[in-house]
Amino acid sequence: MRVFQIDGGWSFDHLNLGDRPVPVPQAGQVLLAMHAASLNARDLIVPLRGYGRATGELPLIPVSDGVGTVVGLGEGVTRVKVGDRVCPTYFQGWFSGEPSAERFATALGGPLDGVMAEFMCLSEEGVVRVPDYLTHEEAATLPCAALTAWSAIAIHAATRPGDRVLIQGTGGVALFALAFAKIHGAHVTMISSSDAKLEQVRALGADATVNYRETPEWSRATREITADRGGFDTIIELGGEATLAQSIKSIRVGGTIALIGVLSGLSPTLPLGAIVTRQVRLQGVTVGHRDGFEAMLSAMTTHQVRPVIGKVFAFEKLKAALDETAKPSGIGKTVIRFDAHEH
Repeated sequence: MRVFQIDGGWSFDHLNLGDRPVPVPQAGQVLLAMHAASLNARDLIVPLRGYGRATGELPLIPVSDGVGTVVGLGEGVTRVKVGDRVCPTYFQGWFSGEPSAERFATALGGPLDGVMAEFMCLSEEGVVRVPDYLTHEEAATLPCAALTAWSAIAIHAATRPGDRVLIQGTGGVALFALAFAKIHGAHVTMISSSDAKLEQVRALGADATVNYRETPEWSRATREITADRGGFDTIIELGGEATLAQSIKSIRVGGTIALIGVLSGLSPTLPLGAIVTRQVRLQGVTVGHRDGFEAMLSAMTTHQVRPVIGKVFAFEKLKAALDETAKPSGIGKTVIRFDAHEH
């Protein structure tokens, strides 16, 4: 089978097409024929060993998110059957409950081999059946970006009807956060540096938008939106260093800032007094567990939520797809289609 693997050194120059034997499922395992994968910002960091030892060892098959069909079962498998279409879970060992170092050490695409292989073997506990209404491309986007947004909106912020939610940017997590905030009945404000992208997110349901390039002090520009409660109930913080101080100015007393991205840097200067005296909750969000994934899929099915797809690439064009992920030409998730198994 074809695989993409990082081998011989940690760099994009060492990320190449290769061959491996098709794996054989052992007891408790399933064999998947993969249909599609989707890319996240993380996939730009792993080939550079950006997570240190936690990235894993070489050779490593990259990329965490994908979808496939069960084509083989090891002894004793009961969670799924041959013919089921499933997504691998991002954390293969986190099914429910609180995170732990051990559970976080089970991520696909580093340290565990990821989805850029035509076939893969996983524990039956590490896959989730996906709804029939989603295409392969749509389903492939769910394990990391969608679940991260769901964990932030539905679990950590416990979003309720009428809540005011601010979402930064128009990337994959941001678009899922918009969809999930809307199905929870929230009023959503989105900020971006692109008027064209803001127009697109308004069409997707955003209630208010701000161009932060034109209005750098967007915390002031959003005060009217939250005048009835003195700030946003929830902010989906994706910028990091350049945006966190503005987020703290914009959050209400007792509100939640869900820290997901650090796109602009890792070392912000924080107004600590405001965090303490207004009892702001800074909540780090790292994807989520399998129970959350299944709850998210149930909600998506009820509301027929469809992921936004950007550009689609062939399997052998992984490097071009990574370039698109680094500098997207539009909104929507970058997807890789495994044509050998399309149907």
